[in-house]
Amino acid sequence: MKDFIKKLESNENLSVEESKCLFSNIMEGKYDEKSIIKILNALSNKGETKDELAGSVFIMRSMATLVRVPSGTIDTCGTGGDGKNSLNISTAAAIVLASIGIKVAKHGNKAVSSNCGSADVLEALKININLKSEEVEKSIAKVNFAFMFAPNYHQAMKYVAGARKKIAKKTIFNLIGPLSSPAQVKKQVVGVFHEKWMIPFAEALKENNVENAFIVHSEDGMDEISPFVKTKIVELKNGNIKKFVIDPADLNIINKNKKNLKGKNATYNAQKIVDIFKGEDNEFSDSVALNVAAGLAISNKEKNFKKGYELGKHHLRSGKTYEHLLKIQVI
Repeated sequence: MKDFIKKLESNENLSVEESKCLFSNIMEGKYDEKSIIKILNALSNKGETKDELAGSVFIMRSMATLVRVPSGTIDTCGTGGDGKNSLNISTAAAIVLASIGIKVAKHGNKAVSSNCGSADVLEALKININLKSEEVEKSIAKVNFAFMFAPNYHQAMKYVAGARKKIAKKTIFNLIGPLSSPAQVKKQVVGVFHEKWMIPFAEALKENNVENAFIVHSEDGMDEISPFVKTKIVELKNGNIKKFVIDPADLNIINKNKKNLKGKNATYNAQKIVDIFKGEDNEFSDSVALNVAAGLAISNKEKNFKKGYELGKHHLRSGKTYEHLLKIQVI
């Protein structure tokens, strides 16, 4: 342990195997709180690398309660922390994708830095966020959607809770959460709060055998695909990583009212989701449809992004997503 701390405090990076060893010991409760604080601070001060992310994600995934899902199941889970307090775009997109026929194992938590996290808004939508692993499996089979509430599936996180609370700032655990699906999905759309994490996230997912992923960050700072400005995309596909840009102007999206993406509490955000599911058309529905297009692309359902966006918009306007929400609510 002292060797790891000394190495990190000397600004030396860990290999994937060293990271696996370190985080295995942390998640098995072998380090005391003082040591964990030193490790997390040293990683943060040095700057976490793709290898350190890959190793820690491997341990988080391997120690989580396993959920067995069909091949092709996806997750849409961002880092949060972009400071925008926006409506729950990726959560809404996940339900739309499920209503289209894509199987979604949504991994998430309650709000940390925003007013309303994915778990908060799903509770307000009367969706069960405390499904056990076998119930998640049945729900995905029946309605293409289930939520995995992170604290229920990552019991080993209890060993770092105290240290994280005392540090009171972002640590590597804020980064690896979205990459640590208990369902070990092979396809993901992941939003990040800073573009510097885009390539490291793609590399970490590649190391953990994820086949297809979009890592997204917009020029206005959102960890989502924005309807207002260009969004940078790093795509992982079959071991290859490339960059491209989504420009809303190319999709004939002309939006100006950013207030329509501002979230408040869970009740407010849930109502805004219901409104667009019933067909209301605004900046929020545009944003959700953009993120639906990303889910369709990584699922190979619709590779043309413009067509995927238009499919998402048409599906939202039809009201079919609201009908599907009612089915999810009774699970």
